[in-house]
Amino acid sequence: MSAEAVDRVAVSGSRPSTPPQTSWFEFLLDEMLLENHLQKSHPDPVPVQLVIQFLEQAAKPSVNEQNQVQPPADNRRNRTLKLLALKVAAHLKWDLDVLEKGLTIPVLNMLLNELLCVSKVPPGVKHVDLDLSTLPPTTAMAVIIYNRWAIRTIVLSSFPEKQTKPGPHQMNMLNIVQQEKELTENILSVLKEQAADSIMVLEGSLGLKKDFYIHTLRTLDLLAADPSTANGETESSTAGLRISADELHCQVHYDLGGIFFQQGCSDQLAYEKARDLSVNDMRLAGYWNACRALTGALDPSDTQLNPYGQINSLIRTRNYQALVEAFIKDNVSLSLPNHLRQSVLREFLHKVQQGGLDEVCHKLCVCNAVRDALQGEVLSVRFQQLLHKPRKHVVDFMLEVCTRSLDKDRSSETSKRKMVIFLKTLCESLAEPHLVFVVTAHKLFTELLKEEDRKVLVEQMRRRSATVNLCAKPLPSFYDIPAAASVNIGQLEQQLILCLDARRIRQILIELHSMAERPFWRVNNKWEVPPDYINVILNIKDNLTKDLVYILMAKGLHCITDFAHTRQLFSACLELVTEFSPKLRQVMLNEMLLLEVRAHENGVAEGSNVRPPPDLVSRVRGYLEMRIHDLPLRQIVGEECVAFMLNWRENEYLTLQVPQQLVMNNPYIKLGQLLASTCKELPGPKESRRTAKELWEVVVQICSVSNQHKRNSDGRVSLIKQRESSMGILQRSRFITFIKKLREPLVLTTLISLFVRFHSIVRDDIVNEVTAEYLAIWPSTLANMQAVDVEAVAVTVKELVTYALTLNPNNQSWLITQADIYFVTNQYSAALHFYLQAGAVCSDFFTKAVAPDVYTDQVAVLCQFLREVDYMTAFKALQEQNSHDAMDSFYDYIWDVTILEYLTHIHHKRGESEKRQIAIKAIGQTELNASNPEEVLQLAAQKRKKKFLQAMAKLYF
Repeated sequence: MSAEAVDRVAVSGSRPSTPPQTSWFEFLLDEMLLENHLQKSHPDPVPVQLVIQFLEQAAKPSVNEQNQVQPPADNRRNRTLKLLALKVAAHLKWDLDVLEKGLTIPVLNMLLNELLCVSKVPPGVKHVDLDLSTLPPTTAMAVIIYNRWAIRTIVLSSFPEKQTKPGPHQMNMLNIVQQEKELTENILSVLKEQAADSIMVLEGSLGLKKDFYIHTLRTLDLLAADPSTANGETESSTAGLRISADELHCQVHYDLGGIFFQQGCSDQLAYEKARDLSVNDMRLAGYWNACRALTGALDPSDTQLNPYGQINSLIRTRNYQALVEAFIKDNVSLSLPNHLRQSVLREFLHKVQQGGLDEVCHKLCVCNAVRDALQGEVLSVRFQQLLHKPRKHVVDFMLEVCTRSLDKDRSSETSKRKMVIFLKTLCESLAEPHLVFVVTAHKLFTELLKEEDRKVLVEQMRRRSATVNLCAKPLPSFYDIPAAASVNIGQLEQQLILCLDARRIRQILIELHSMAERPFWRVNNKWEVPPDYINVILNIKDNLTKDLVYILMAKGLHCITDFAHTRQLFSACLELVTEFSPKLRQVMLNEMLLLEVRAHENGVAEGSNVRPPPDLVSRVRGYLEMRIHDLPLRQIVGEECVAFMLNWRENEYLTLQVPQQLVMNNPYIKLGQLLASTCKELPGPKESRRTAKELWEVVVQICSVSNQHKRNSDGRVSLIKQRESSMGILQRSRFITFIKKLREPLVLTTLISLFVRFHSIVRDDIVNEVTAEYLAIWPSTLANMQAVDVEAVAVTVKELVTYALTLNPNNQSWLITQADIYFVTNQYSAALHFYLQAGAVCSDFFTKAVAPDVYTDQVAVLCQFLREVDYMTAFKALQEQNSHDAMDSFYDYIWDVTILEYLTHIHHKRGESEKRQIAIKAIGQTELNASNPEEVLQLAAQKRKKKFLQAMAKLYF
């Protein structure tokens, strides 16, 4: 059996296999079934679950003939269900400890109110006005049980409990939790208002010397048979479970002690009452010692005092030096619980705010920090504040505590290593260089750190001292956190939130479950598991296992980019669920596969070109071929597996070996297969373009919209145009997300080519066309142009090309496509930027001739580069009054005299005399004279081309 299994058994007991669970309605059909069920050694459902089921069914609202919701009907069925719930509680002997652990406050409130009702407690009469001595025994006992529960609930509700909202995938649960919370708050409000009355009722019961009787299954059966006689029989003490006066007084004393202890925070005399009352071995001993300490009843000379008593004795006698000494010694012996040490520190912090004891507070804070460091815990905020600007004697004391807390001869290597980390942290946190020297020159520092490590650290400190601001404003002084009864649970929950070590998480949960039974997976609202898995995890019966599985998975997903920690968390979760759930085991294997895929792709993004190991490729194939039924599968796993196969050119597998059933059921596999097939056939003859046409149709459907008609109030039919078609295999947003997981150039080029053709068709502009590779493989028309979301196509093609260029900003084909897109959308400056970049890429920054197919006849600003100068386009561009290209600064680079003459004319027409003179000067350059030999003119053009393009490139890049 693994460690996790042993821990679960230790907390929750063994759970042998049981027959199928009995349904609640079966108990209505068979009178003997309940008693037989409760007599089993391991009944399923357990008793408290039966109480919940019976009362939930009895409290269900009814619906009348007008379909209106009515309160629960008072019929035989519902009365029987309530009676069954009472009989289960009677079987448990009305043990409030058991009932409080298994039932929520609203359910237990309903149960005990039913007990009051069947026990003939007069309705509408305050319990404090009842004379318990004159009531029938079961009636009086029902009143006592209810008021015991009332004050116990008040005490328990005073313990802070973090109620976090479920994640967005748990909205139904959120509503239920919210409703239950509101109902609980209402009940608590009433109980607190009546707290004084409840205390008086219980104090009055302590004066009764007779024995009491409480309802059993038999007396409740008598009630069902003849309600008028059942209590009469108990009056003569012949029925019910006998409760002796001494036993009752012990229970009441204990509960009153708890409420008085809780009230002691605001009324010191209540501690006196709590000390004089008080039962439950360990917990009673805790109450007793706390009361003795708070009331000053401890005897410092008592050698039998436990660690709590010894510490409280030192505090009471104000022997603070001995207190600090005890804390230092405890750093070696580890006999004091950490929560006690923290509680003592909080008490002194409170005294500091009232004045005095700063020195003691600082010393205790240092002792606790060294203890935390040796146990691998996070150093507290208070200690970090103390380090901000400490005095030398505080640093000296820190080093003394470190030395005395570590037995260098017998301490483990782990302890020494943790002390080294603490000393390094100390050096890095101290702002004063002379204090850093005090630490680095200390004997402990030189003994624990290797010579090389000391030199590196000292050098780091030296460099830092040159730049650190020694006059930095100090942090605020210590702040107080009031001590609370549940401080231990709160500290453990904080550790649970911060911890990333799976074994430590398990240990914290075991400790928490031994203190309180509640869902600790709700402690942090940042913990969320995918909605596909939530039901499987929450159906785990064992609460410790449920919390552990949920938290391990949620923490792993929360730090998914920290691959090392996530692997450790997921591996621990896999080991745990393998013992009891094949379904969750496969879920964890899938999540670990996704983690490994992402880790490898992350390495590629950082520059690694190492192919994935065969084992990883094999596991991806295994996932894509999975045929397990009823298994929750996250689409993102399949999505990233398909992208992984495309990125590593596993086209043969995607095309030929993926089962056809999976292709039909998984849209990502379908899309991946079509992309792989199309890439395999490129460039290919026309007859082999069947898959390209199929891919085209799938993408067209994704970018289509569906039309709906709606009849208005005046009878006319209006058209509603939805932005997403329900016919596509994917929503467009998910399609874009999938594309951005691809990085294989041929796959991206294929998609760019498809969308460029698609965009050209929906734009219907034959003059200004966007260019791309492989355009010929796609259809040239659309069957239903009206169904296409034109805006979606335009946005997608831009997103796609922009994303591709983030992967390879020097891909000439993609640069030209991007430039064309900007050009046809009249964004000339952006277009020029990408045209220039494409030219620079193919000409070694214009030191070589630009290939003739790079600049097409669409480049208006560069029109003189064409074999036949496009004067119409050039003149149109030059006429733009709002141009921001500072064109006159580039006149020296223009070699076409016709363009320069046109510029002279345009400036004269606009009255721009200075720019006209610049153009005239450019025309007058001797090498542009039309009478020159052709070689001279060509040389002048080449010279200006090179200078012009380099100047423009510097301007835009």
